[in-house]
Amino acid sequence: MFTKSRHRVRNAIVLLAAIAAAGASAFFFIQPAAGHGTATSPPSRQYSCWERWGDDHLNPDMGDTDPMCQQAWQANPNTMWNWNGLLREGMAGQHETRIPDNQLCSGGRAEGGRYNSLDAAGAWHTTPLENNFNLHYEDTAVHGGDYYWVYVSRQGYDATTDSLDWADLERVVSTGVYEPGEAVDIPVSAPGRTGRHIVYVVWQASHIDQAFYSCSDVWFGEGGPSEEPTDPTDPPTDPTDPPTDPTDPPADLSCAATTSVNSWGSGATVTVTVANTGTRTVHAWMLHWAWLANSNVTVSNTWNAEYSNMGTSEMFEPVGWNQTIEPGNTISFGFNVNGALSSMPEMDCLAS
Repeated sequence: MFTKSRHRVRNAIVLLAAIAAAGASAFFFIQPAAGHGTATSPPSRQYSCWERWGDDHLNPDMGDTDPMCQQAWQANPNTMWNWNGLLREGMAGQHETRIPDNQLCSGGRAEGGRYNSLDAAGAWHTTPLENNFNLHYEDTAVHGGDYYWVYVSRQGYDATTDSLDWADLERVVSTGVYEPGEAVDIPVSAPGRTGRHIVYVVWQASHIDQAFYSCSDVWFGEGGPSEEPTDPTDPPTDPTDPPTDPTDPPADLSCAATTSVNSWGSGATVTVTVANTGTRTVHAWMLHWAWLANSNVTVSNTWNAEYSNMGTSEMFEPVGWNQTIEPGNTISFGFNVNGALSSMPEMDCLAS
C-alpha cells in the first residue's frame, strides 16, 4: 500500500495531467468536498435502522418492536436517510481528545446534531458475531482511506444503560492506507467478549481531512435477544396498506422526481426535478434508483446535489441550500453519465 504522502501526491499528479489534457476550454463541475460511507457489516446504528425501516418507515410497529430506531426517527428522520453522512472535518487525527464521552456514536454531535439520537443508551438491534469476525465498510464515495481504527467495547460495559465513553473501548485494529475503490474488509479479533457489545469505527478519508464515525451493536456468543426487531419472513404489515392511523402526520409528507435526458450516444445529461407533492414542508429528501441490468451507465459528475452509491443502489441528496421544498414547489439539479442512456429508471423519492 502507498504511504499517505505518496497517495496524495499521486492524486495531485493525476488531476493536473487530466486538466492539461483537457485544455483551456475544459469545463468542470465542482462537487462539494463531501464523502459518504459507514460500516455495513456489522451494520452501524443508522444503517441498521435504514436497512429494516427505510421502505417501511410509516409502519406503527417500529415503535413497538424497534424503539431505538423509532426514537432516532422521531428525533430526525435524516439520521436514517443520510446513513452514510456521519462525518467531521479538520479533526487532524485527534479523535480521542476532540470527541467527548457520551457523544461517540454521533461523532461529537456531528452535522448540526443530525445524529445525536445515536448516542442514546438502549436495546439497539444487535448482529450476532463470533469473536473473530470480518468488518466490512462501505466507502460509497470511493475516496479511499488513510486508515481505519476499529474499537470493541470492554467486557462489562452495558450499552443498554450507558452511553459510550472512550474508556469503555479497546482499540483492536489500526489499518494502513486503502486505495480508492479498494474493498474494505478488515479482520477483527475481540477475545474474551460475550453478550452485547459495540464495535466503534473511525474512518479517516483520504481526499481531505474528513473523518467518519460509527457504532455497530453486536452480540458475541450464545444467549442473544430472543426477539429480533423484525422477522424478514413475516413483514409486520403489507407495504401496500395505508398507515393504520389515517391522521398520522407523515401521510401528507411526500415528494416525487421527474427526469429529462439529453443523450449524445456515448453519454447523456440528465435534469432532475424534485417536487413537494404533499401538504407539509419537505425539510430533506433523498432519491434512490437502480440502473437496468447490463446497462453499463455510470454517473460522471453532478451539480446541485450530492451523489453516492452502494452496490446497485444509486442515491442523490441535497447540497444544503436546496433541501427544503415548500408544498407545491420544486427544486432541480443535474448530472452527466457515461454510457448510452435514452431514459432514466424510476426514482424513488423519500421525504422527511
